[in-house]
Amino acid sequence: MSKAELYDVIRKPIITEKATMASEANAVVFEVAMASTKPQIREAVEGLFGVKVKAVNTTITKGKVKRFRGRPGKRKDVKKAYVTLEEGNTIDVTTGL
Repeated sequence: MSKAELYDVIRKPIITEKATMASEANAVVFEVAMASTKPQIREAVEGLFGVKVKAVNTTITKGKVKRFRGRPGKRKDVKKAYVTLEEGNTIDVTTGL
């Protein structure tokens, strides 16, 4: 895959309290494309960051129904990937890509 295709798979890192707790277990959380698969996510992380991936777990968060300017609207669905890294590998998401 080319570098542009790798960036299409991985959208952005997610930095939340839960993601910070996961980083203590040598895991990193990314927002990924809805159509991406676990092997594609593994290849993208290994290609972009130069690390070895141990496991990839994904979740799909359904978008909430909220009100925008007084009218009902719906937030988009989001797919998250919890990427567990091999021992000795780290990714610092605060520095950017």
